[in-house]
Amino acid sequence: MIKGFKEFILRGNVIDLAVAVVIGGAFTAIVNSIVSSIINPIVALFYEPSEDGQFGPTIQGIYGQDVTFPLGELISAVISFFAVAIVVYFVFVYPMNHMKARAAAKAGLSKVEDEPKLPTEQEILVQIRDLLEKQQSTPRA
Repeated sequence: MIKGFKEFILRGNVIDLAVAVVIGGAFTAIVNSIVSSIINPIVALFYEPSEDGQFGPTIQGIYGQDVTFPLGELISAVISFFAVAIVVYFVFVYPMNHMKARAAAKAGLSKVEDEPKLPTEQEILVQIRDLLEKQQSTPRA
């Protein structure tokens, strides 16, 4: 039972997922703070905030009221996603892959297993031609 649990925990995808969730959650607060204190003010330089504090292009609606498309929230979400993804990849995923490759090299395994080489398209066509020639040259009973 413990052996099975150990194999489950040591699977790369389980560890990668757990690390990504934990670090992503912790790092999101930092990224959101940076975006709200640096990026949002830069976007606000180009757009006047609406009554509810959102900023982005404002267009007059069909019924005469102004509609603001909140670009600040969209930019904030996109930057947050990419920042978290970059940090998780370079801090955890890349080193984990490097560690796995080194462990495989120590164990004498190559990245690409010795797979049987498949024939190329040209080789298959030559084989078909030869079979057809052989079939035509043999007399039929």
